[in-house]
Amino acid sequence: MLNSGLSVIFDGMNFTRLLGGLLVTARIAFISIVIGSVLGIIYGLVMTSKSKVVRVICRFYLELFRVIPILVWLFIFYFGVTSVLNIHLEGEFISIIVFSLWGAAEMGDIVRGALESLPKHQTESAKALGLNFFMLYRYVLIPQAVRRMLPGAINLATRMVKTTSLVVLIGVIEVVKIGQQVIEVSRFKVPTASFWVYGFIFILYFIICYPLSILSKKLEAKWNN
Repeated sequence: MLNSGLSVIFDGMNFTRLLGGLLVTARIAFISIVIGSVLGIIYGLVMTSKSKVVRVICRFYLELFRVIPILVWLFIFYFGVTSVLNIHLEGEFISIIVFSLWGAAEMGDIVRGALESLPKHQTESAKALGLNFFMLYRYVLIPQAVRRMLPGAINLATRMVKTTSLVVLIGVIEVVKIGQQVIEVSRFKVPTASFWVYGFIFILYFIICYPLSILSKKLEAKWNN
């Protein structure tokens, strides 16, 4: 049974196809993480605004992505927005948009929390020394906030990688979709094909996500001490 199970993965082009699907998954996750991080840093700075209206709007945007499941957002953009605008967008492009917006919302909250956790006397001291707004953030607040927000940011990146498995539902041919195709072709010859294929996909996700998780815990433990 072991040989037949492994043959499902390694025979023919199955192994190459699964790795190709993993590349699509990694591409969506990487681009979304980069865009989401850049937008999230800007969004986090805006969230620290003293304007109550600005803070309410920012909070509303954040709660939209926390309350509404990412799968629903994928459907809204893929089926809803494209129909309203009468345009055609590839599933992969839609996935990057949704994941970037989600990443920006979550990253913004991480940045906000890191900035607001810093002692207020540092800001007051910097202003007393004559530092302007940009110098305050560049030399005083951001260097300290980065250490506090990095573990949370790495955790967010891990969540985004794992959640990319949802994009199969809008037609993106990534590793889970290819795994399903391999199972459909092989299940008559190997009844346990689903076990072996999904097990292999589990290992692929584990290889990507576990090092990030370990890095996050080590950084958090190091900086807490």
